[in-house]
Amino acid sequence: MANQTHGDREEMLYLRYMKKVVMTCTGMFMLLSEVYRQPETQFYGSKFVTALCFSNSLEQQGQISPRGEVSRSRACEQGRQGQWPPRQGAVTGHPSKVSRAKELRKLSWSGIPKQVRPIAWKLLSGYLPANVDRRESTLQRKRKEYFAFVEQYYDSRNDESHQDTYRQIHIDIPRMSPEVLRLQPKVTEIFERILFIWAIRHPASGYVQGINDLVTPFFVVFVCEYIEEEEVENFDVSSLPEEVLQNIEADSYWCMSKLLDGIQDNYTFAQPGIQKKVKMLEELVSRIDEQVHRHLDQHEVKYLQFAFRWMNNLLMREVPLRCTIRLWDTYQSEPEGFSHFHLYVCAAFLVRWRKEILEEKDFQELLIFLQNLPTIHWGNEEISVLLAEAYRLKFAFADAPNHYKK
Repeated sequence: MANQTHGDREEMLYLRYMKKVVMTCTGMFMLLSEVYRQPETQFYGSKFVTALCFSNSLEQQGQISPRGEVSRSRACEQGRQGQWPPRQGAVTGHPSKVSRAKELRKLSWSGIPKQVRPIAWKLLSGYLPANVDRRESTLQRKRKEYFAFVEQYYDSRNDESHQDTYRQIHIDIPRMSPEVLRLQPKVTEIFERILFIWAIRHPASGYVQGINDLVTPFFVVFVCEYIEEEEVENFDVSSLPEEVLQNIEADSYWCMSKLLDGIQDNYTFAQPGIQKKVKMLEELVSRIDEQVHRHLDQHEVKYLQFAFRWMNNLLMREVPLRCTIRLWDTYQSEPEGFSHFHLYVCAAFLVRWRKEILEEKDFQELLIFLQNLPTIHWGNEEISVLLAEAYRLKFAFADAPNHYKK
C-alpha cells in the first residue's frame, strides 16, 4: 500500500466509485411500482428504464466485471455520452427489508425522468412521507396550512415594518431566469407570495437576494406535473386551473423551505455560510489544481468575486435551468447535497475551465470570463461529467483533512 502510485490511487477511487454507481433492473421497477402503485409496465420507455438496462448490457459486452468494476476511461466515456451508469444497491429481496427512501435516493442520483420527477422531488425533499397511505392527507394538510399563512401574513406586505422586504422581492423577481416565465404576471404573483411568506416566517434571515432563484426549479418541475409540453419555459402558466396553480404554489413553498432549512446560514446576517464555503472552495482548489489556484492569486482574482454567486444561487446563474434541475436530482439524493456536495461540484466546475483560465493573463478578462462562463449549450452530458468529477473529489478529499488544510 505504501508503494501505491498516484495513478493507482486514482484508478482505485474510480473503481470504488463505479461500484457505488452500478445497480440492477429489479430494484428500479420494484421501487417505482411501489411509489406509484402501478404495474411495472407503466415505466417502459422512460430514461430510468434505459439506465436500468445499462449495467446488464455492459456486463454482457464484457465492459464490466460481475463485481461492478469499470475502468476510469470507461467511466469518463459514459459520462461524456450522457449515459450515466446506474448505481449499485438494488432491492433483490423482499422490499420491506430495505428503506424505499434510501433506494429512491440511490436511483435518483443518476437523474430522474421528467415524468416522475415531481413526486420524486417531493419525497426526496422530505415534504411527502415515505408511507404511501399518508401522502394524500399530508398534501391536503400542508397546502391548507400554506394558504392559512397567506391569509394571515400577506396583507401585511404594505405595513411599514415589511415594506422593505416586499420591495426587494418585487425588484428581484424580474431578474430571475428563464425570461419567459418571469414576464408572466401570474408567475410574478405566485413568487411574491412564496418569498414574502417565507421571509416573514424566518425572521433570523428574512429575505436575501438569491433566495428568489431557489423557487424556480421547484415551480418549473411541479408545473410539469400538469402539462405535456417539453419546454415549460414557454408555457402560459395562467392557463392552468386555479386549484392546480394553488397546489403548485404550496408545494413549491414547502420544498423550497426544506432546502433552505439545510443552508439557512447562507442567508443570515453577513451570510457566514457563504463566506465559509467560499474559503473552503479556495483551499480545496489549491489542493486539486495548484496551478489554477496560483494563476488566480497571481492575477489578484479573489474567489469571493466569482464564487460568492456560485454559493448564493447554487450555480443557477452559471448554467441553464435544465442543467440546474438535473443537478438538483443529485443534490437531493446526496446527504447535505445543497451544502457539502455543492462545494465539490463548484470545485469541479472551476477546474473544468482550467485551460481557458490559464490562457487569460489579465485581471479584468479573467474576472469577466469567470462571471460569464460559456455554458448556454450545456445539457445532461456536461452535467454528468461534472457530477462524476465532483463525486470523485468528494471521495478523495472529504475524509482527508490533511489534504484539505494548508
